[in-house]
Amino acid sequence: MRGVFREDHNMFRDQARRFVDREIVPYLHEWEKNGIVPKEVWLKAGENGLLCSTVPEEYGGPGGDFGHSAVMIEELARANATAVGFTTHSEIVTPYIVAYGSEEQKQQWLPRMVSGELIGVIAMSEPGIGSDLRAMRTSARRDGDDYIVNGQKTFITNGGNAGLVVTATKIDPAAKELTLICVEEDRAGFAKGRLLEKIGLKGQDTAELFFDEVRVPVGNRLGEEGMGFKYLTHQLAWERLIIAIRAAQSIDTLLEETIGYTRERKVFGKPVLDFQNTRFKLAEAKAQATMLRVFVDDCLAKVMRGELTPEIAAMAKLLGSEMQGKLLDEFLQLHGGYGFMSEYKISRAWVDARVARIYGGTSEIMKEIIGRTL
Repeated sequence: MRGVFREDHNMFRDQARRFVDREIVPYLHEWEKNGIVPKEVWLKAGENGLLCSTVPEEYGGPGGDFGHSAVMIEELARANATAVGFTTHSEIVTPYIVAYGSEEQKQQWLPRMVSGELIGVIAMSEPGIGSDLRAMRTSARRDGDDYIVNGQKTFITNGGNAGLVVTATKIDPAAKELTLICVEEDRAGFAKGRLLEKIGLKGQDTAELFFDEVRVPVGNRLGEEGMGFKYLTHQLAWERLIIAIRAAQSIDTLLEETIGYTRERKVFGKPVLDFQNTRFKLAEAKAQATMLRVFVDDCLAKVMRGELTPEIAAMAKLLGSEMQGKLLDEFLQLHGGYGFMSEYKISRAWVDARVARIYGGTSEIMKEIIGRTL
């Protein structure tokens, strides 16, 4: 038993695992073909108390902590359920509303997000912008008691199912300050673009979003005007640790599956695992996976104590995503030709893992963050 988790976390894991195995795993291939997860799955997750773990009970949430969040992240990673955007909704979007939303906003949106009725997205990335948020062009001009939002966003996770879009905008196009404005999907002038075709994460509804003179009440602003960049950076440490948690679980799961495969698969009359090269590769992978797990669990404990720093989170994200890419490549190699077949979990996990070194801040950005502390 890992010391970072309590008994209630372990009980929650049993509940989450049963749901994932019953309601998600059998349908992953179908969702990958369709490029989107049905909204009914979100409602079932909400009914089972698996969304928005940290939302307080007063807003309809479970009132859990980051340990419960980590459990759900790990159980999705264990199944390589990359199609399901629960994590973005529950662990990235919802915390912005909990932390910076008004009482009216919390009462209006959080219960429906907990139930799965309202699916949240965060809209930062724009064509040609990448990680340079201060170069953002999406604008929000004030018009009486409203904002008029114009612009375009891209690479938006849950974009196809989006019900509430936390949108990063500029009030003054010439300024660097950002303002977060929540846009509901039924606002006139708001449109969802095509689902983007990707080499991985094929079941995840990544989309473009368009804002054409979208009128939104000032009451939909999240927090204060001009504070958006500060709000975004405050949440980034947890967002980056999420990627490391997912990477560590992916490595652990696929290491065990690769050991099992090489034990059963025979070449030249004996199991692949009996070859010294195989044992050495897997022994090294086991050592690296254990090292990463210890570090990530320590980071999780820091989050739960409110002590995780941006540079430590950057280290976890850098090490986790880079190690995931390296080790999954070696696991695929040990599967031989079968590792390249989509029916094997390793093939899908291998291609899905590539984006972990890009989103949430590239590996190069992580190195820059760490380097500034030297």
